Amino acid sequence: MSFYMILVLIHIFAAIVGLGPGFIMTFIVTKASTMTELRHAYYLRNRVHIFVMVGGVFLFVTGMWMGLINPNLFFQWWYILSLILFLITLAAGPLVLKPLSTPIKQILAEHKGEDIPTTYETYAKRLFLCERILNIIFLIIIFLMIVKPF
Repeated sequence: MSFYMILVLIHIFAAIVGLGPGFIMTFIVTKASTMTELRHAYYLRNRVHIFVMVGGVFLFVTGMWMGLINPNLFFQWWYILSLILFLITLAAGPLVLKPLSTPIKQILAEHKGEDIPTTYETYAKRLFLCERILNIIFLIIIFLMIVKPF
């Protein structure tokens, strides 16, 4: 097995480990009905996010390494578009998701009682919409990687 094929194998495993859990992160917290359940759901969500971050790093590193080994990839539109979309999702973390999740973290830390406040629902809807959009982008990237349409 060549070094390039080992990179492809690591890249595929990174996609499974990193992207797979990312698709369920929103679902983990949507069924909570009390603050105790919601806090626990966010605790689990944060634990799952570790896999997403590690997988994402390996995806980026192996993808770029494959491009350096095979520079022709940088002239393939499916590769360029995948890379651009991935960088957009990467930037969305600190630029979009973090500002949307900060008030939620504050509510989880400060709210007393078991009722889930309506302010949480407002923030959560915005956050989950952005996460679903990012999941669609990841599905597009997966499609491009498999089909290589252009």
